[in-house]
Amino acid sequence: MAKVAFLGLGVMGYPMAGHLLKKGGHDVTVYNRTPAKAQQWAKEYGGKHAATPREAAKDCDFVLMCVGNDNDVRSVAHGDNGALAGTKKGAILVDHTTASAVLAKELFEEAKKRGIGFVDAPVSGGQAGAVNGQLGIMCGGEPATFERAKPVLDVYAKMCALIGGPGSGQLTKMVNQICIVGMAQALAEGLSFAKRSNLDLEKVIAVISKGAAQSWQMENRWKPMSELKAEGFGFAIEWMRKDIGLCLAQAKQSNASLPVAALVDQFYARLEARGGKRWDSTSALIQLLLKD
Repeated sequence: MAKVAFLGLGVMGYPMAGHLLKKGGHDVTVYNRTPAKAQQWAKEYGGKHAATPREAAKDCDFVLMCVGNDNDVRSVAHGDNGALAGTKKGAILVDHTTASAVLAKELFEEAKKRGIGFVDAPVSGGQAGAVNGQLGIMCGGEPATFERAKPVLDVYAKMCALIGGPGSGQLTKMVNQICIVGMAQALAEGLSFAKRSNLDLEKVIAVISKGAAQSWQMENRWKPMSELKAEGFGFAIEWMRKDIGLCLAQAKQSNASLPVAALVDQFYARLEARGGKRWDSTSALIQLLLKD
């Protein structure tokens, strides 16, 4: 059993923190910027809640974060009431937020100055993966630090791997999102083509899902796409646009070309203009092909 702080109780963090206590048997203290959410979590799981990141991190062996974006991470990690101010020497700070590789390296250096280990560890698998403890966790950091943190992360992981040095986890998450939006757009085009060709989509999917075209997106999103449904579930367009923005910014630094990701980002912008910020970022794409 370890003393663990979990900072950020959104749709991902809330169940992840729960797994640490119920499945992992750890002593867990949570923090959330909306205090009522932290109080609700403590009541549901029987853990503790704190008023600030510093208070939550005090005396903990591991401090885990899962918030919104780079600015959110900085606000939670830094400052007099931030996580770094409360984390003891020798402890490990893990950031599950999908953020920039620049920020990951910044946090690694700041933590190192304080004698604290750091792992950037963005996750993949969506809300269902968090609830079921079946997340893919891609990590960046020093091997010895990762090996210490891995047993804690394994509590809610289907796969947890060290990719490379600081920032490598975030860069790998960018690869993940680039692949997803490309496949999502291809699926939207394929299904819209099938519909306009008067094919039976269920029969089409039954065949092609057993071959090389198969994907998570096909298996889990073909049905709502065929019904032009995108509200109330999935990974929101505004979240994916945030992630693709990170990819495009990094691509400029890396001299990489992302023509498909950049194009799909424009499609997402059109869907957002229709009020679709919270629509599922895979299912919604077909609407531009069948409604326009």
